[in-house]
Amino acid sequence: MNIITNSSKLMASAVSEKVKEKRNRILLGPLPEDFLRVNTSAQEQQEAVDRQTALALQQHYSGSPFSYVANPSGRLSITVAQAKLAKNYGMTRMDPYCRIRVAHCIYETPTDPNGGKTPRWNRVVYCLLPQGINTITIEIFDERSFTMDELVAWTQIVIPQQVLAGETHEEWYPLNGKQGEGVEGMINIVLSYTASPPYVYGPTQPIMVVPRAGAGPVKPLKVYSTPPPSSSPQPLILNEEELKQIEEMFPNIEKEVVKTVFEANRGNKESTINYLLQMAE
Repeated sequence: MNIITNSSKLMASAVSEKVKEKRNRILLGPLPEDFLRVNTSAQEQQEAVDRQTALALQQHYSGSPFSYVANPSGRLSITVAQAKLAKNYGMTRMDPYCRIRVAHCIYETPTDPNGGKTPRWNRVVYCLLPQGINTITIEIFDERSFTMDELVAWTQIVIPQQVLAGETHEEWYPLNGKQGEGVEGMINIVLSYTASPPYVYGPTQPIMVVPRAGAGPVKPLKVYSTPPPSSSPQPLILNEEELKQIEEMFPNIEKEVVKTVFEANRGNKESTINYLLQMAE
């Protein structure tokens, strides 16, 4: 009887040691409130589905870098540099990406893997700005593997007048989200704009009318000649050597971003360096 009791005690102690060992391997900590819960309403789920559908249609029908815009006012350059978010949603670091909406056109940045609360994109988006549109909407999503991507933050930006006047403008814009309006974090955006020249129609030939026989005296015809087309503005010629020097000064920023900022500053080397320094902070 004693032998059975001792063996059962040994087995119990061995089991307890295994349990302690397994508990030591477990990472203990507070779980987020939305752990293993779908806390989105039916309306929010429908809005998310609509976003995905609109994006799929946009990517399907856009066969060029510029989506078709009838009678655009100019070309808008949007540089999505980085963001500083207030909270990391989920058990692991977020994989954020940006979605930019200009009128009915949608654009996206690549995903920043494990970007967490401080994602960096440094991506330039070119778009044609329709007449009468002066706002852009930016949304930040967390890319998910097995569920629908989660909308983390968003903001609507009014294009400043100095941008429409041809200046380059950089600013940190507050983000809205679950934390509240304007307190979900900040996003760094650089905007520049180039106005489209007015469309010039080619000169037309004067219309000659042959009068009918027996129609009476012929009145003299006035011939209106179209004025010669105005000369188009000369394209900006950049200093390739200065551009290369600036690219070497900022190896961590994409060359396309450097070139865009250089063009937006009309080839001014000092202004370009100042803007890139602000972006790199």
